[in-house]
Amino acid sequence: MEVITSRSNQTVKLIKKLDDKKYRKQYGLFLVEGRKMIEDCIRAGYKIEIIAAARSKAQEYQKYFSFAPKAVIMEDSVFEYACQTVTPQGVLAAVKFETFSPRLPQGDCVVLDGVSDAGNVGAIIRTSAAAGIKDVYLINCADAYSPKSIRSTMGGIFFVNVYDIGYDFLDAIAQSCELIGADMYGENYLGYKKTGNTALIIGSEANGLSNISKQKCKRFLSIPMQNVESLNAAVSAGILIYYLKNLR
Repeated sequence: MEVITSRSNQTVKLIKKLDDKKYRKQYGLFLVEGRKMIEDCIRAGYKIEIIAAARSKAQEYQKYFSFAPKAVIMEDSVFEYACQTVTPQGVLAAVKFETFSPRLPQGDCVVLDGVSDAGNVGAIIRTSAAAGIKDVYLINCADAYSPKSIRSTMGGIFFVNVYDIGYDFLDAIAQSCELIGADMYGENYLGYKKTGNTALIIGSEANGLSNISKQKCKRFLSIPMQNVESLNAAVSAGILIYYLKNLR
């Protein structure tokens, strides 16, 4: 088993490069950290290319080594340098992903329109996975595979299909789903009656839905509020996702 003692090691350099979207795309890899995320990754059948453990945690995490063609142990200080988290759990993985052409949704779906905060993107993916949504579409959003987004998904990234799309693909989605925009001036969501599959569109944190999305939506739903004008994008998405998913 290779023991890495230097930050200049090629494996360490590769892991650090995966902080950058350009290199994630180039290598087809993204990073996950911690026991739960790696176990979710394995459970979902994703291919792990590299497993790395801190020397002080190597015995605890050696059960994961067989799931990757390359497994290494790093001195604790090197491992901390390679990690994104402030208090790492002592294990990380470089996981393979592929970019697929967008496909039509399998039932209800979620569309994010200009959501720029990676934490919100990840949290909405997490909620979508928890609610049983299979397809999440991103239009001009933060990268779903950035370290911050991946952490926010809490493993949900492994159980949904995430696609980057343009506005024109909304027309294809509309063939099988009713396009519903989340908008503070829409009708009270509690009065909405579902007649088929829905595509919930969540707009940007600052500006809401784009004009293009608004033009394509069939209707708009709002969440009644007191004392405040708006909710965080991920919180709003969570309320509406569960409401729409459980309507019959």
